[in-house]
Amino acid sequence: MLRLLCLFSIFIFMDIYAREKSNFLIIMADDCTYNDLPVYGGKNAKTPNIDLLAKNGLTFNQSYVATAMCQPARSELYTGLYPFSNGSSWNHSASIPGTRSMPQILGKLGYRVGIAGKVHVKPHSVYPFQYVKGFEKSCVKKETVDHDTKGILEFMKADKPFCQVVCLVEPHVPWTMGDNSKYPVDKIKLPPNIADTPVTRQCFSNYLAEITYMDSQVGDILKALEESGKKDNTIVIFTSEQGSQFPGSKWTNWNTGLHTAFIISQPGKIPQNERTDALIQYADVLPTLVDIAGGSATETFDGTSFKEVLFNNKKTHRTYVYGSHNNVPEGSPYPIRSISNGKYRYIVNLKPDVKYYEKHLMVMEGNTKGRLASMYWRTWVKGAETDPQIKTLHDRYVNRPAEELYHTLNDAYEMNNLAKNIEYAPIKKELKMELEKWMTEIGDPGAVQDTVEAKNAASRGKHIYIPKTKESK
Repeated sequence: MLRLLCLFSIFIFMDIYAREKSNFLIIMADDCTYNDLPVYGGKNAKTPNIDLLAKNGLTFNQSYVATAMCQPARSELYTGLYPFSNGSSWNHSASIPGTRSMPQILGKLGYRVGIAGKVHVKPHSVYPFQYVKGFEKSCVKKETVDHDTKGILEFMKADKPFCQVVCLVEPHVPWTMGDNSKYPVDKIKLPPNIADTPVTRQCFSNYLAEITYMDSQVGDILKALEESGKKDNTIVIFTSEQGSQFPGSKWTNWNTGLHTAFIISQPGKIPQNERTDALIQYADVLPTLVDIAGGSATETFDGTSFKEVLFNNKKTHRTYVYGSHNNVPEGSPYPIRSISNGKYRYIVNLKPDVKYYEKHLMVMEGNTKGRLASMYWRTWVKGAETDPQIKTLHDRYVNRPAEELYHTLNDAYEMNNLAKNIEYAPIKKELKMELEKWMTEIGDPGAVQDTVEAKNAASRGKHIYIPKTKESK
């Protein structure tokens, strides 16, 4: 009888423990430039559900990915490691076998860890998510299948605490979803880093329609959470991944490539309708979740927990965020490294004498996918022959100097390069020194990393250069 009572007490304790642990719901858009969203100053798109989430939560003004490509960004988020550290320094690559990620790390703390929608990380041994059905997996299909929240609802309603990641495929090209009639091409306000051509305007209209379609999915996911009965005990994160395919965002180290939307909410625990300037990047997210879940600091992360920012109103977190780009296999080698302190960004293009080329965006022949997607680049090339403004934007993308420095807070689209301005020499020197220090600490060899050989070696668990120290945070 005593034994039965003890067992009964243990079961009651385990049930209470499970109910008290915070759940995690992470919603990720795909290729959405952060400041195309109204919550970050966007002038066009309508996103009522994301706006409401921001009203009910804390919006990070300064959140970044380390690499503005899908697979490296997601690998950073799921491992708490920079792309070079986990091995996914290139798009369509693989992380180093033996790397631990969200499923193993949170699973050890009693969580079920599931993913719905787009996965785009490998190998499965590194990312053994439980796959949850109901959302489109492919980001390049002409038509996205209708989503169904039954799968994520069932996953969230189970007894154990959960971490549910829902990866949407909008607004990744092809821009075919949503109602583009809501965004008349003559009414659109194009960002200053996008050339004004008729085809570009039509593409931007299609892209905005997909943002609004994505927002409707966010609303349905949040309804499912409410229906699960676990809303009050669930931390919700919305993030926009890297910037869109338009030139100057994805595949770059500019602000509109690396800067990501990041909104986090939990009723009664995380501040509502507030913003923070605390500097974070994707490598910090998993350490934060582990910290909230009661885990110890036994894992070796590149990032660090920003839990104090969420619950104790701490105003700062990082001093610097870091960026990298290896262009293989998206095009010919074009390695880039960068650093930002939230106010200034320093970029070093390691092969400045080479013209930049990206095979998806800069296609000039053959079929394209979706409603005019990718075709606008042809109009940039043609327009550059006669229009000085288009030529400036075209050349900015194709021909880049060895060094770039921007006052990003005053120049969000980073159109004014200050690298040769003597007034800013001290800040350039500081950022350059810190960037080189970071590269040394993580073992990043720079330009030689942007090769097929380096990519293949990483997937086999080897780097070109093994770091002597591992201290960067």
